[in-house]
Amino acid sequence: MNKAIGLAGTSALLALSTGSVFATSAHAQVQTVDNTPEPATIRVAIRSMNPSGEPDPRGKIMYVQNIPFREYVEDCLPNEWIPSWNVEALKAGALAVKMFAWYHHLNPITMDGFTYDVDNTTNFQTFRYDSRQIETNAAVNAVFKYAYVRRNGEIIELNYRAGTQNSPNWQYRNAQKMAQWGSQYWADEGRNYLQILQFYYANRDLRQIRT
Repeated sequence: MNKAIGLAGTSALLALSTGSVFATSAHAQVQTVDNTPEPATIRVAIRSMNPSGEPDPRGKIMYVQNIPFREYVEDCLPNEWIPSWNVEALKAGALAVKMFAWYHHLNPITMDGFTYDVDNTTNFQTFRYDSRQIETNAAVNAVFKYAYVRRNGEIIELNYRAGTQNSPNWQYRNAQKMAQWGSQYWADEGRNYLQILQFYYANRDLRQIRT
């Protein structure tokens, strides 16, 4: 599979199986786009490398870095969606990356003495500093003023997986996950980014973020 895609998708459940603690409250107010500002920064745990020189999902946390939120999205998207793909697929990916990050910013983890929102591996989303591309930046710019949320405005992660090439990947629709390859399939079939998101995520709305 193409290494440009974070093929483990958004498998943050790994963190749950390794003794991490989510800093959330069972009685917390529902966090919506109406009562919750978009993050200015996001805390990214930087893990050690594997022998191939890639960030290791099971590697030691070296440090936590505060990254401007938009910069984080720009430096994730080209590592999760292939930059040469159809622009509508990239826009759908940009919103998925953004909403996944926003949700985890609101639900941080404490592990091994570090508190963070996401790490830089496929445990969450693959983040590589200064890896942004012209094509993916254009997609981020096109949709960054929006949020894709539940009908009541609740901020929820948009999970995704690689899927298979040349297929709509219906199985992911049933699981409320977007297939990365599926987004490209539908874009080439003429669907725009909102139609792609609507195919994979039911009962969601596109909202413009208040400034």
